[in-house]
Amino acid sequence: MSLYGMMRTGVSGMQGQASKLSTIADNIANANTTGYKRFGIEFSTLVVNGSSSSYNSGGVVTSVRQAVSQQGVPQYTTSASDLAIDGDGFFVVQDADGNSFLTRAGSFVPDADGRLINAAGYYLAGYSYANGEPSVVVNGFDGLEPVVVTSNDLTAAPSTEGVFASNLPASDEIVTGTLPSANALGSEYSQKTSMVVYDNLGSEVILDIYYTKTAANTWEVAVFDQADAAAGTSFPYAAGPLSTETIDFDPVSGDLDGASPSSIVVNVPGGQALTIDMSDMTQLATDFLVSDTDVNGNAPATIDRVDFSADGTVYAQYSDGSTQALFRIPLGAVASPDQMTSMSGNLFQTTDLSGEVRLGFADSGSNGSIVSGALEGSNVDIAEELTEMIQSQRNYTANSKVFQTGSDLMDVLLNLKR
Repeated sequence: MSLYGMMRTGVSGMQGQASKLSTIADNIANANTTGYKRFGIEFSTLVVNGSSSSYNSGGVVTSVRQAVSQQGVPQYTTSASDLAIDGDGFFVVQDADGNSFLTRAGSFVPDADGRLINAAGYYLAGYSYANGEPSVVVNGFDGLEPVVVTSNDLTAAPSTEGVFASNLPASDEIVTGTLPSANALGSEYSQKTSMVVYDNLGSEVILDIYYTKTAANTWEVAVFDQADAAAGTSFPYAAGPLSTETIDFDPVSGDLDGASPSSIVVNVPGGQALTIDMSDMTQLATDFLVSDTDVNGNAPATIDRVDFSADGTVYAQYSDGSTQALFRIPLGAVASPDQMTSMSGNLFQTTDLSGEVRLGFADSGSNGSIVSGALEGSNVDIAEELTEMIQSQRNYTANSKVFQTGSDLMDVLLNLKR
């Protein structure tokens, strides 16, 4: 039995080394494949000896391991849609049927419909801003759709959200006359500014915003459509204020009082309800100064270029110079990435050993950040692979010698009868 066991052990060793050489061949072949993760073979003993007086050889058991969690070196490119992950996480991609997979290969280019597709034919998935600020579905792929970054059509978006922050001078006198909200000739106010917003068709609408100090630490905010202003002046407007609000300031800090409204909702003529955030307004002993103003929406324009931020937000820059958030790219994470199943096209699927996927946004929590204009190279070290190839070749030869020796001894045993 020991001679047969010896020969079987030699075969087991050759099979193990052959598997290792196969992984080395794959690793070398994919040394320049974007996002490729090297394979390796782990050996463990197979012991069948059950007696203290004689030894029956067993063999070797092999298991395949893939270094998925080991990051490759980033390689910088000139394409903004080439994406790499600096840290942990995986891109979520979809096939034509909507099935979702994980990958680290971020070599995306727009197809004929503007969808970002990688070299294996899978579409980058993200959450759309079409219905407002997206939120992530942490334990599934629901809500994801292919990211579309180009369009030859004219697009216009109405304004729905805005930010306005300024300092209202604490030294301004209290207005005792007719307030702007009355929309009467001779209305008095403390400060005035204007803001451009967009209606449903992308037409510009200029809003006149009046700030009037009505009492100590109390101001009236009144918003009018400038198109309704009287010729050569302002009041009276052809229509009353689009919205009014009263805000109060803390006399100690100069910030908005905790009980004061921090926003105002304006119904834009021909457009949507616009919520203007005023939470950063102040009342300090200095001049009237606008520190921040921003509003979404845009006039009819085409997309000139697309930018990708570190947190995965995809911004479109239009031909009129405006920008708009289109999508936000999530990253998938698993407890044990090295235990995932590898598929063709640099794809991965979760298993019971790897744990379920958890989605989150880039640059938050344990997820890495997204680097635009870079690709993650393979984590294959050619020098290491060639060294292991030589070692495996020698080991294979040594195991074949064990088998050959066992065969020769078997011949000797059979010749004893002659």
